[in-house]
Amino acid sequence: MDKIEFTLNGKQVSIEKDGTARLLDVLREDFSLIGVKEGCGEGECGACAVLIDGVIANSCIVPLGNAQGRSIVTIEGFSGTARYRVLEESFAECGAVQCGFCTPGMMIAAESLLNGNNSPSEAEIREGISGNLCRCTGYNMIAEAVALAAEKGKGLW
Repeated sequence: MDKIEFTLNGKQVSIEKDGTARLLDVLREDFSLIGVKEGCGEGECGACAVLIDGVIANSCIVPLGNAQGRSIVTIEGFSGTARYRVLEESFAECGAVQCGFCTPGMMIAAESLLNGNNSPSEAEIREGISGNLCRCTGYNMIAEAVALAAEKGKGLW
C-alpha cells in the first residue's frame, strides 16, 4: 500500500492504496464521486475525464500514484463554479444534453478548452471535445453550446 496525497476538488486528501489502482476507481469507490463515469475503460471515450493540474485527462488510464501532489478536479468540484453554470445554461439552451452519460466529460473538456482559449473557433471547439464520445445529441448542438458559453462567459475564462 502506498500513501497518496493530493488535492481533490480543492481539499487536501490522503489515501492508502496501491499506487497502480486506476484513478477512476478511487474517485468513484473511495471518494463517492460518481459523476466520473466509466465508458470504454481504455481512455478513448472521455466519460471519465477530470482535470489534473488544469489539464484534461482520462482517469481510467491514470494510475493513482500519478495523483501524488497534484490537483484533481472532477465534475463535482467544477459544478460549484460560475464557469460551470454558464456551460450548464448553454448546454440546456442548445439542447446539447440527452441521456447525460457523456455530459460530465464534455463539461470538463469544454472547461479545459475555454480555460486555454476563451474565444475558440468552431474547428477549435470540435477539436477540444474530440476526445469525448456522445451517441445521443450529435456534436453540432454540443459545439453550439460551447460557443454560446464562450460568448456568455466573456471575462470568466
